[in-house]
This record gives sequence, structure tokens and C-alpha cells, in this order.
Amino acid sequence: MSRAGTIPASSKRLVVKIGSSILVDETQGQIRRDWLEALTGDVARLHRNGCEVVLVSSGAIRLGRTYLKLPAGVLKLEESQAAAATGQIQLAHAYQESLARHGITVAQVLLTLDDSEARRRYLNARQTMGTLLGLGAIPVINENDTVATDEIRFGDNDRLGARVAEMISADTLILLSDIDGLYTGDPRSDPAAKHIPEIREITPEIEAMGGAAASEMSNGGMATKLMAGRIAMAAGCRMAIADGRPVGALGAVIDGKARCSWFLPEASPLSARKKWIKGSLKTAGSLIVDDGAVRALSAGKSLLPAGVTAIDGEFRRGDVVDVKDRRGRVLARGLVAYAAEDARRIVGRKSVEIEKLLGFRGRDEMVHRDDLVVE
Repeated sequence: MSRAGTIPASSKRLVVKIGSSILVDETQGQIRRDWLEALTGDVARLHRNGCEVVLVSSGAIRLGRTYLKLPAGVLKLEESQAAAATGQIQLAHAYQESLARHGITVAQVLLTLDDSEARRRYLNARQTMGTLLGLGAIPVINENDTVATDEIRFGDNDRLGARVAEMISADTLILLSDIDGLYTGDPRSDPAAKHIPEIREITPEIEAMGGAAASEMSNGGMATKLMAGRIAMAAGCRMAIADGRPVGALGAVIDGKARCSWFLPEASPLSARKKWIKGSLKTAGSLIVDDGAVRALSAGKSLLPAGVTAIDGEFRRGDVVDVKDRRGRVLARGLVAYAAEDARRIVGRKSVEIEKLLGFRGRDEMVHRDDLVVE
């Protein structure tokens, strides 16, 4: 394991969460343009070096309330949603304009809690973001405050960032906030509070160090960052809490020049994902495969429709299924890319025939190797 300050150099897929209080000037209610230009310059550097970057950005409501001339203080739900609708346009345009100077395309993705928990929505969001990254675009993500109500809200972008990192199997999550990490106490009121540079397990003692939000513009305090850390670490994703207020904050973290707290998991994103698949107590069905597919699986390859001879059970896309040989022996377990009804229609057929048989172009694999655990 590298030293904590140099870890981002090895990152292949990075999620950066940007707090409202560091992106938007609190007194003016406008984007800090010099800060944003520095951020996008650092993102462009990562992009050129082959790192896929996703931005989870707060700030829409704060910007929107400025343009709608809403008064200071706590907003009503409908006022917050109206502000979000207005501010999202301003926020997306600012990122688009700034990243365009580096020749980078931006895509806006709005999510609710349901999108990270309902299996079909989760898979759709995961696939969309994966496709955008594969095409060289940078997704800018925020909570869909315009339609989200309390029961389907994340409530803060710390947890949203962690859910996105989990969703796309990111290896690194950086929370740019108004504090440079986790302390043994609240450093604003406790001068004896000590900074904690590395956390390898979120214990009850660590959880007790969580505090409240620092300002009206921020929904998340240290408690939500610890929740985000728990989500990220369970997904095999390392996470940093860093002070994002200085211009060039992301670059300082990348170069190991910023003090921050790193939450370091034992597993990698892929191994954590496969551990979850293997640990599923109940499978939704089975795929029976031929001898050629058995050899392909043992060589670490994906399972193609051509190698499947029969389908057993009724399952939905994204469910965990067993992969069995002709004698019924379980060879592997994985997340199936097609619902049972569609899977039966493409059994034994070549991947190039899928679109003609189903009427849409799905994945070439019945189970991709990244979603497959061989016994």
C-alpha cells in the first residue's frame, strides 16, 4: 500500500464530491470562478493521464435561490425544489464551459435514493455512467432535488458520492469539504482535537467523533462523511476527506501536498464486488452451459449466450444466478445481464444476433467476467 498522500496517483476511476460551501461564495451566492477553473484544470490533468473522473457537485439550490431572489434562511420544500431546478442549469453550464476549455465533454446525471437502491434503476444508472466514461465524458452528478421528497432523498452529497463510487466500482472517492479530515474532537471548539490521517476500520469510537454541519449551506457534517466512508470501504473504495476551500485543492490532494484523512479498505472494488456476489445467500435461477463455456469460464472469460444451453428459474436483469454444467455442478455465480424471458430467447445464439432476436441491443455477454465468481 502506498503512503496515503500519494494514493490518487494510482487511481483509475475517481469520484470527487464538491461541497456547496466551497463551490459557491456564501455572501454573493455565485460560483467561485477561480476555484472552478483550478478544479477543472486538475480534472483535465487526471483525464489526460487515463483516470476516469466523476464529479458529484452540490451548489444548485444555493445558486438557484440567488437567481430567484429567495430570502435567506430555511427554504420550504417547494422553494428548495424550485431553486434546484433553476440552479442546476447554472451549475451544469458552468462545468460545461470550464471543461470545454480543456476539450472535455460534460454530461449531467440527476439521481435519487431510489436510483441507488432499486435494482433495475441501479443497473441503468451504472450502465449509463460506465458508457459516458468509456466515451471520454465527465459525468456531473447531483441529487434530483426537483422531484425528490424526504423518503427518496440521500439528504447529503457525501453519501451520494459514496453510492456513486459504489455504483461504478470507483477505486477512490475524495470529499472536498470545509475541513481537512477527521479529528478526535471538533477542532472548532476543542483546541486539543487531533487530526487522524488514516482510518482502516470505522469503529464505534470513530463514529462517536462525528459532528454537525458547519453552515446553513451544508447538509452534511462529519457524521455523514463517516457514513460515506462506511459505504465506500465496503465497496473496496478508498476515501479521503480534504479541505476543498483553497484554490487548487484537488491538485494538492493528487500531489500529496494536502493534509487529509484517508479511509483505507482491505479489498479492491472488484474483489469487494465479487465477494458480495459469492456471499449472496440465495440465487434467482440457473444458467446451464456447454463444455466450451466451462473451458472459457475456467480461463477467466465472460459467459456468452452461445455457451448457454438452458435457463432454469425466473429472474430479472441484475439478479444473482448460478452457472452450472450439464451434470448440474455449480461452476460459478454471477449477475445476469438479461431477464429470464429474454435470456431464453438468446440461448445458444451468437452475440451479433441479440438485437435481431430481442429488438434491442443489449450486452454481448450473458454474464460479464467482472460480474462472475468462479467456484
